[in-house]
Amino acid sequence: MSKQAGLPVIGQDAAACCTPMVREPLDEETAAGLSRMFKALSDPVRLRLLSLIASHEGGEACVCDLIGPFDVSQPTISHHLKVLREAGLVGSERRGTWVYYWVLPEALARLSALLQIPAVTAKAPA
Repeated sequence: MSKQAGLPVIGQDAAACCTPMVREPLDEETAAGLSRMFKALSDPVRLRLLSLIASHEGGEACVCDLIGPFDVSQPTISHHLKVLREAGLVGSERRGTWVYYWVLPEALARLSALLQIPAVTAKAPA
């Protein structure tokens, strides 16, 4: 018998190995919060906006940097940014005449944790 069989892996514990959806069903409040985030990201413009903000140098982007890549008006971009903010995906701050946006890491962590379902637990229908 190997002496390493009983050694824990550093940085992991039994609870961290499985996402909440694999361990137990989501409660109503958690499901509602997560669904607002996924609904906000279901629009291609909002998904691209989140990506642009997250990948912007310094981790935050001025609204003035977010208008150019899209073939929609500035008020439409503002609407999409408001939806992302209300869904809890981005934070914002007004600096002079411009508003700056950044992605909220805890929001991405929540979405990521839900989607990281180990392949061994996913079973194909018989």
